[in-house]
Amino acid sequence: MNESDILYAERSLKDLFESFYNIREVRLTPILGSGSDRLYFRMSSDELSCIGTFVPDAAEGRCFVKLAQDFLSQGKAVPEIYAVSADYHCYLQEDLGDNSLFSLLDTPGFNLMVKETLIRLASLQKTPENIWKSDCINKDFSRRQVLWDLNYFKYEYLKPRNVVFDEDLLEDDFERLSDKLIGISEEFCGFMMRDCQSRNVMITVDGPVFIDFQGGRKGPALYDAVSFLWQARAGFSDDFRKSMLEFYCLSYCDGDSDKKDKMLNVLNEMVLFRTLQVLGAYGFRGLVQQKSHFLLSIPGALANLRTLLSQGVLDCYPELKKVSVALVEDPMFDREEIKGCLTVEIFSFSYKKGYPRDLSGNGGGFIFDCRALHNPGRYKEYRQLTGRDDAVIEYLEKRGEVQPFLKSVWSLTDAAIERYLHRGFSHIQIGFGCTGGQHRSVYSAEHTAIHVRETFPEAHVRVVHREHPSVTK
Repeated sequence: MNESDILYAERSLKDLFESFYNIREVRLTPILGSGSDRLYFRMSSDELSCIGTFVPDAAEGRCFVKLAQDFLSQGKAVPEIYAVSADYHCYLQEDLGDNSLFSLLDTPGFNLMVKETLIRLASLQKTPENIWKSDCINKDFSRRQVLWDLNYFKYEYLKPRNVVFDEDLLEDDFERLSDKLIGISEEFCGFMMRDCQSRNVMITVDGPVFIDFQGGRKGPALYDAVSFLWQARAGFSDDFRKSMLEFYCLSYCDGDSDKKDKMLNVLNEMVLFRTLQVLGAYGFRGLVQQKSHFLLSIPGALANLRTLLSQGVLDCYPELKKVSVALVEDPMFDREEIKGCLTVEIFSFSYKKGYPRDLSGNGGGFIFDCRALHNPGRYKEYRQLTGRDDAVIEYLEKRGEVQPFLKSVWSLTDAAIERYLHRGFSHIQIGFGCTGGQHRSVYSAEHTAIHVRETFPEAHVRVVHREHPSVTK
């Protein structure tokens, strides 16, 4: 949204607050959101506090309000709605505080809070359909919706990463996966939140409360449990997932072990589907829209995909397996970070294909243009080589241009790295660009990596040759 849209949202929420509470003095504090165009504000006066939400899509606003009222009438763990504008663009809801379940990762009592969240999730999902169904704006989970999500993955993540694949064979795999998922028993379908993850669970004095369920629909309950336990950035261990999933399914099935086993019949396919679905979302929100939260989630999702490959889950889907292998080997998202250590990430790239993306979420760093150096790529004998090959190295060094260039570069980068180490920063990015991203930039990146390793042995150095991943190390 632009500034005028934000000002309009603030005025509209103030009007709603003042008319509902008959209080004219209200303070608005923005609450950052990362996944939608909704705007959130903590609205407070001396006497009270609530959360004001502005929703550009009135249908979505109405859906959330109505579903919240439906579930609250059944005693489910959702926020109370205090006031709603006539057009459903604005509403005031209960202030649940600032602690999401995600913010409590690795704290004492976390496992017990996860169990309570799963109990409440099962209870919410089993709310009788006649209570909420008419207020959903999304159609029931179906084969068409599965294929939409799989093709979202194909167009928003797979193709932008330039992975080569056979379109017909991949669609065959998508259809096989869809058929397996749509075979889920009606017995295990209920209200599917769609985006059940620890950031959408607020922890209050009365326990966990669910938010952001306006995308809900009738669908397989297992999808939400998988979304929650396989959340990319949560990084839960396989043992933790297994134990918590068993706990959830027994809760949903009222302790019936046979039903629990039946419910888990499509677990592997559900995990695969959810992993591909979130990669599509991360591709659009992160790679296209450049939202750092989603960029930071990509390595975790790829780690989940890597585990599925190792477990043989993709063996029944040969073309999907082939492209998945290519994705998990993508050096761009090999985000090896060492806790408490500065990572110096050094790129070579082609200006023709744009600047390298900062995937750390921090921004900043350096970009250096190597195109003023004489280009070995102009000569036939060097065209199939890179800046790591001896012949190219000898060519560049004999001309004598590259040494003063890098000396100037290092005078800048060394000062920054030294300061980053002193201040305890975790990441700095250095990029070298040339015409093709093959000779001059590769040479510069390689020799800068050697220099940094020798000068700052306490730093972790990672080199990415974007246009030539086969020589990345």
